[in-house]
Amino acid sequence: MSLFEYALLRVVPRVERGEFINAGVVLYCQDAKFLDARVHLDPERLRALAPNLDPETVLAHLEVARRVCEGGPEAGAVGLLPPGQRFGWLVAPRSTVVQPSPVHTGFANDPEEAIEHLLRVMVE
Repeated sequence: MSLFEYALLRVVPRVERGEFINAGVVLYCQDAKFLDARVHLDPERLRALAPNLDPETVLAHLEVARRVCEGGPEAGAVGLLPPGQRFGWLVAPRSTVVQPSPVHTGFANDPEEAIEHLLRVMVE
């Protein structure tokens, strides 16, 4: 069993209101050399929270997390960092429409199963 860290990706249309919907999860497991993100944006929930926000634009911002997890030059300068540093960049607090939750920890035998479980329970 390995320790992992994760954060939820939240869509926060109006920071001053403090309302958000969970739209993804980022999971890092150093032991398993695993860094990945899963996203699921429910357009109906987004429309209820922010009718003028374009779901495709928000989804494009969420997909950046997936590219950063994959690494490489396609993800920009951050994509060239080691996985632990990429995770740190992804979970750093920011004041944009897509924000990370606080980082949480857990244990799993398989980080792939853990991220899918978190996506189902916390996002979908």
